[in-house]
Amino acid sequence: MDMASLPRAVELASSVACNPRWHPGAVRPLHSEIFAPATQASGAGAALALALDGLRVRDRAAEDSGNYSNVGKVTEDRAVLWVQDAAACRLGGRPYRPGLPEGLRHRLIHVAAKTAEDALFALEEGVRCRDLACVIGEMAGNPKALDFISSRRLSLAAEKHGVPLFLVRLDAAPDLSSARMRWQVRAAPSAPPLWNLAAPGHPAWQAELFRARTHAPGEWILRDEGSFLTAERPACPAPDNGDLGLRAGARSLAAL
Repeated sequence: MDMASLPRAVELASSVACNPRWHPGAVRPLHSEIFAPATQASGAGAALALALDGLRVRDRAAEDSGNYSNVGKVTEDRAVLWVQDAAACRLGGRPYRPGLPEGLRHRLIHVAAKTAEDALFALEEGVRCRDLACVIGEMAGNPKALDFISSRRLSLAAEKHGVPLFLVRLDAAPDLSSARMRWQVRAAPSAPPLWNLAAPGHPAWQAELFRARTHAPGEWILRDEGSFLTAERPACPAPDNGDLGLRAGARSLAAL
């Protein structure tokens, strides 16, 4: 390494030390974006898995703080708002209620918006409602309405009212955004079922965290195991800043 590049290496290593690797169960920001192809259901599935993992974290935090009156309230009682614009509905279809987790089917509120502007309005109104457990949005492409100002409004509203927002961007290019955590996901092979090899496996995603304020970038295979989320490093992960602070090829498995 030449001396000119040394300051940059020190800066990156310091960043990794301050921003540890993400793992399931980690406290996360309230505004996340998930980029996914519209030909798969990977975006909506990953958003739902990350949202439920975050809700379990909030319940655990309530228990640790001694606020037992709120334990279970977030994951069991409050409604979940799911907003789609017309293009997202056309490309990926609407949420199939019988296919959702059993505890979520009776409390899902679905909004089918005609335009991107209407979808953004519904999303902002949703994160302003503290009676919602979380808000999931799906928007296709890069509509002009979803600019940095609109993204900033969503971030500020989510942080002010404490309602998590997971916005799925179908067939979209990463653009300027104030989302605190940004993912690129695609479908991954499921692990073989333990008891019945002919049965479908649990959902899995190849997920790259390419921007986050509180965690170093990285890549994982996420698996929804039903009542918890697991994450393992791929066999050949893409190089990222985190490799400055962790041994290359290290494998981690985290669960709630």
